Amino acid sequence: MEKYPKIFQDRYLPPKESCMFWGFEHGDGWFHIIDSLCFDIQKYIDFKKDIVPQVVASQVKEKFGGLRFYTAYAYSDEFEAIIEKYEELSLKTCEYCGRPGTINDTRSWIKTLCSMCNDY
Repeated sequence: MEKYPKIFQDRYLPPKESCMFWGFEHGDGWFHIIDSLCFDIQKYIDFKKDIVPQVVASQVKEKFGGLRFYTAYAYSDEFEAIIEKYEELSLKTCEYCGRPGTINDTRSWIKTLCSMCNDY
């Protein structure tokens, strides 16, 4: 959140105004995915600063084994393509450790996990 203050500017809003109040709702293994996603989005915005509005994250979480990155205040096909790229990557990355993983639904919750993390 500190590295991308413009994207996460709503992080201190109350829960009725932004789900970022709850922080990141996924495991640490996707840290590099979120970092790359935010870098690509902010780079695009900074390049087109007079044309496109700032993207602001409204919720970042795991759902059905994949990353979900919801935004407020801005939307475009370019942003959607960037987000979709990294959401697809999350489906191949262990949510807990960041190693290559697969979707597992053997537990009560669908998660993308590597074989080592799935054994826990």
